[in-house]
Amino acid sequence: MNLFDLTGKVALITGGVHGLGMAMAKGLANAGATIVVNDLSQNAIDNAIAEYKQDGITAHGYVFNVTEESEVVSGLKMIESEVGPVDILVNNAGIIKRIPMIDMEVADFAAVINVDLISPFIVSKHVAKGMIARGGGKIINICSMMSELGRDSVSAYAAAKGGLKMLTKNMATEWAKFNIQTNGIGPGYFATSQTAPIRVDGHPFNEFIINRTPAARWGNPEDLQGTAIFLASKASDFVNGHVVYVDGGILATIGKPSNEN
Repeated sequence: MNLFDLTGKVALITGGVHGLGMAMAKGLANAGATIVVNDLSQNAIDNAIAEYKQDGITAHGYVFNVTEESEVVSGLKMIESEVGPVDILVNNAGIIKRIPMIDMEVADFAAVINVDLISPFIVSKHVAKGMIARGGGKIINICSMMSELGRDSVSAYAAAKGGLKMLTKNMATEWAKFNIQTNGIGPGYFATSQTAPIRVDGHPFNEFIINRTPAARWGNPEDLQGTAIFLASKASDFVNGHVVYVDGGILATIGKPSNEN
């Protein structure tokens, strides 16, 4: 099990103050990593640190905007000075705007691209410099099934996540020789507070997901922890440029008729 031991490693999870980002961070912490999260809101960070503490995890939080290069540079300097150099980067921060393309303003499209695609480039670029100097590291980009599939009203998100899949491959191409492994995780549909209103029995979208997923259920946030630990650990030292889809099998199948058992 030493292959999966993250003791002594510092993991930065951008936007890791709730939801799937927090679930992955807790998994990394349970494997021994020291957890650092960031957000735009100090209040959100304070609440997250309190929740981590309830689980016996001492987390560190920093306020900076991942889309502003100068803030990223200063934030990383503070993290390195106060916690330690980043060994594991999880580019988790993201937004979505559900607007039909024909109605979508260019500014809204650009905002999603900025957070979901450009910020992973900015943060990874500056984290990778330190990793190269120290002889290696792990970068995990949080992709999506929309890295592979289209869906109504999420054009900007799908464009960003499709781009992030290819950015992952290019990071691997350029940085593998420095012993940096860059891979992605593509979550399926998960049971979170955001999806709670549509996960009730009888809701059309709930029925759609149950029927569309071979595992016949929504994912639990903890289902992402094993994959995150694997990609952050020595167990994945020769794995580079891949996206692991944790989706209950959705991308493996064309689906089934809604009346099929």
